Amino acid sequence: MNKMNYTMLCDFYELTMANGYYLSGKKDEICYFDIFFRDVPDNGGYAIFAGLEEMVKYIRNLKFSEEDIIYLRNKKQFSEDFIEILKNFKFEADIYAMPEGSVIFPYEPVIIVRGKTIEVQLIETYMLTVFNHQSLIATKANRIVRAAEGRIVSEFGARRAHGAEAAYLGARSAYIAGVASTSNTLADVIFNIPATGTMAHSWVQVFDTEYEAFKTYCEIYPDSTVLLVDTYNITKSGIPNAIKAFNEVLKPLGKRPIGVRLDSGDIAYQSKKVRKMLDDAGYFDCKVIVSNSLDEYLITNLLQQGAKIDSFGVGERLITSKSSPVFGGVYKLAAIEKDGKIIPKIKISENVEKITTPHFKKVYRLYQDGKATADYITIHNEKPDFSKPLEIFDPHITWKRRTLITYSAREMLVPIFKKGKLVYTLPTLEEIRSYCKSEVDSIWDEVKRFENPHNYYVDLSKELWDCKEDLLVSEKTKINGYKK
Repeated sequence: MNKMNYTMLCDFYELTMANGYYLSGKKDEICYFDIFFRDVPDNGGYAIFAGLEEMVKYIRNLKFSEEDIIYLRNKKQFSEDFIEILKNFKFEADIYAMPEGSVIFPYEPVIIVRGKTIEVQLIETYMLTVFNHQSLIATKANRIVRAAEGRIVSEFGARRAHGAEAAYLGARSAYIAGVASTSNTLADVIFNIPATGTMAHSWVQVFDTEYEAFKTYCEIYPDSTVLLVDTYNITKSGIPNAIKAFNEVLKPLGKRPIGVRLDSGDIAYQSKKVRKMLDDAGYFDCKVIVSNSLDEYLITNLLQQGAKIDSFGVGERLITSKSSPVFGGVYKLAAIEKDGKIIPKIKISENVEKITTPHFKKVYRLYQDGKATADYITIHNEKPDFSKPLEIFDPHITWKRRTLITYSAREMLVPIFKKGKLVYTLPTLEEIRSYCKSEVDSIWDEVKRFENPHNYYVDLSKELWDCKEDLLVSEKTKINGYKK
């Protein structure tokens, strides 16, 4: 699956810039680009990185086909020599990234790409497409899973996803973040994510009576019976008919129903009524499963009302991240390299949040008492001594400082490609999922709050902060035409 060549999935200006790099003699210059994001969706305290495996597949398959070359030639905007380069294009750059499933924070490089101008420019759009979509869905799914407070969450979103790839890759991202299963069969075929499902309202409507529909389903699937009980009236029709089918079909076989599903109405109220009716009938083990446009806010509200729910099916608001549908990841130049020397670059703006952090960087996560305390970004060749006390400070409010005495540090960015060769062993999906859980467990509960989460600090080393300030002053000098 996913054998399509996405080399041409790029913004057209990436091609015009690449052609320009060639014609201006800059095709062999080395550039460093950072992929990062600026804001956590839903005003949350953290996000989850997903999509690295898809990026690796893309990089390994990068090649301009004969049809691509014909298309570019027919545009009559590119030099023939440049087109010849693309005919023999081979990705030979370096990529560093945080492991998939990592907890990530705004303004820190999650991925760094180092290579010649043409190759690092051409991959921008696809890398961002994957980073933004899959990290968005993983982040939303994790919020929903946490809201369920240990209850099972199933991903039901395929038919509301923004296209086929968004459906099955979204299911993968949600699974990484803690969702237990999916309604999407293709996601099971490709990724071995457990696919589950029972019936729609149409099943009930096809039969002459609701009881006949339930009875037939119990006869066909006695080991996995889940009945949708809200086609007509949950408490007056659905549950009585379900109990009758359980008694007359399953009980003589020595079988027990798995559950009943509610998909409409006042779910908090109905779930309590349903639970009592099932218990009174002796079906204490029959689960109450609910769906119907749920998200973390509605799930939290339902549980606060004392709803009797064992499992949630979450669709459109998960697979589209409806309440906050844009992740906002960007791909920004951080440095260039000339004669082996790295020259930091900065983008400035009247919007402070759009000012970039320059240089080739490393990211360390600092831990105290087993919990992540802050992320610490340094210039790549700094050698911080983490055996000694470390003063960290807010790069925006520099007077806010803190000295860590007893702590540990973990380097977050690992090599993925070196000179175009994959040097990273891709973990299994189950390993990514397990790693993601450990990452979320390492974050303080205050950072996990849905409302007004604690601000997790991403701090710059003094050397990196000085570099950034010097570049800001230098650029201001150029603009205003005065000497420092």
